[in-house]
Amino acid sequence: MVARIMIPIILAIMLSDLYIDMHYWRHHSGYRWWKRLLWWSPSMGMLVYTIALGTIRNFVPDDLRWVNLYMLLVGIVVYPKAVFSLFSVLGRLTRHYITHSHRNWGTPVATVIIVISLFMIGYGSTRGFRVLKVKHITVTFDDLPPAFDGYRIVHFSDAHVGTFTGSLRHLLVRDIDSINAQHPDLIAFTGDLQNIRPREIKPVVPILRRLQARDGVVSVLGNHDYAEYVKVPSAQKQSNCRSTIRLEQRCGWRLLNNAHEVIRRGNDSLVIVGEQNLELPDSANLPRAMQGVGSKAFAIVLQHNPKGWDEHIRRDARARLTLSGHTHGGQLSVFGLRATQIAYREDYGLYRKGRQYLYVTSGIGGLIPFRFGISPEIAVITLRRSTAPR
Repeated sequence: MVARIMIPIILAIMLSDLYIDMHYWRHHSGYRWWKRLLWWSPSMGMLVYTIALGTIRNFVPDDLRWVNLYMLLVGIVVYPKAVFSLFSVLGRLTRHYITHSHRNWGTPVATVIIVISLFMIGYGSTRGFRVLKVKHITVTFDDLPPAFDGYRIVHFSDAHVGTFTGSLRHLLVRDIDSINAQHPDLIAFTGDLQNIRPREIKPVVPILRRLQARDGVVSVLGNHDYAEYVKVPSAQKQSNCRSTIRLEQRCGWRLLNNAHEVIRRGNDSLVIVGEQNLELPDSANLPRAMQGVGSKAFAIVLQHNPKGWDEHIRRDARARLTLSGHTHGGQLSVFGLRATQIAYREDYGLYRKGRQYLYVTSGIGGLIPFRFGISPEIAVITLRRSTAPR
């Protein structure tokens, strides 16, 4: 994880401290060598910490507390100085070439941004991650089988149960209780049950087994569930993936890997289709998952990655509703702006194109326990049949 951003963080650490040292501290007559050492010590510590995490074999260390602490320190040690340096430079350039004034406007602007950012970091790391939103969505179809009018699906995703350890474990219990409190007809989980390894799931199997719905729990795997973030031989990755599958089955969930099942109410039926994760080469296979499904069927598709909706799912008119996760809604949203909107056309919420719908949930967890402006959620989706003529 840190390896992917190691170079930018190292540059932010070194260049911001160097800039502040040269343009501010050196002009103070009392800037002794020991004060300079004190100033550079946190940055040197962060430099060592960054290199240590960036050179480990796996995506993240086995103990996620090292990553959580690192991200917190980046937010309170590296980020403020980088923001201050950036705006100070912009202010100097503006003063020199445009305003010709003696005041550097970058300093007060940077101060405001830093104060707001520190509030966001503090709130998002504490209260923000602990608030669960129960979102109610009604989706209307003109061809919904009549017996399923009012059918309730609780959709949740991205549990990342390895994050719910210690004092956070009660949050997972609360989430499961909240799902059951909706009295759903069906519970659909759209992937990323674990962070890195299946052993994270074992302690919470008794909690996950408590999920109850009239038609049970269906699920698909997410990118984290395929053991892609551990540097082990291919055979071990496959073994880890099989362990994850077995653990989901121990929870009483019906895992749909490019497969489907039919739910019946008298003469009417819904088809629940599960695709493997889009990101794995040659894995997602909707035709295989739909094999044997009639041309007039009403299908609900589970696909962890919402990109699959535009790439291939919408080509099949039977896929009337698609449920996805993966994006976490960016875990940070300011005035409705999310970083995930850059990479994903549909990154959070309900989308409609023609007669087909996609719902992308923000999920209930995350590798890093942080949320600001986009709460963990469970989505209660009620299917309704339109009374308008077709």
